[in-house]
Amino acid sequence: MQYFLAKTDPDTYPIDKFEQDKKTCWDGVRNAQAVRSIQAMMPGDKVFMYHSMGQAAIMGMAKVISTPRPDPNDVKSWVVDLEYLHRTDPPTTLREIKECGLFADWSLVRQSRLSTMAAPEKFVIWMRARYPKLKL
Repeated sequence: MQYFLAKTDPDTYPIDKFEQDKKTCWDGVRNAQAVRSIQAMMPGDKVFMYHSMGQAAIMGMAKVISTPRPDPNDVKSWVVDLEYLHRTDPPTTLREIKECGLFADWSLVRQSRLSTMAAPEKFVIWMRARYPKLKL
């Protein structure tokens, strides 16, 4: 199983809406590097759901429930279906991630505009320590 991070603007698709919907097609990704991340996703992989505006933070977790496929509405993009799992409460802020000093080489810290990316194993371990009761 792999872990990824997917960003959304909370004004566009907030975690509250995803929790209500239970499932969503993750679309709208056009950056070539981010599209490659979507193409690497497999059913069962986990995704950290991140709000990119306001309080920039990891708000919850999702699970990949489909294989990636070309976006029928955009030849430059691919999509994948996600299932809502749970919130991370409290959210883990970008500030906390940066201040811990462990992830300076991760795209989340280095390329703040990248919308979808793989999450490094050391980040997953760090998050498990923060949320021992959650299934990460």
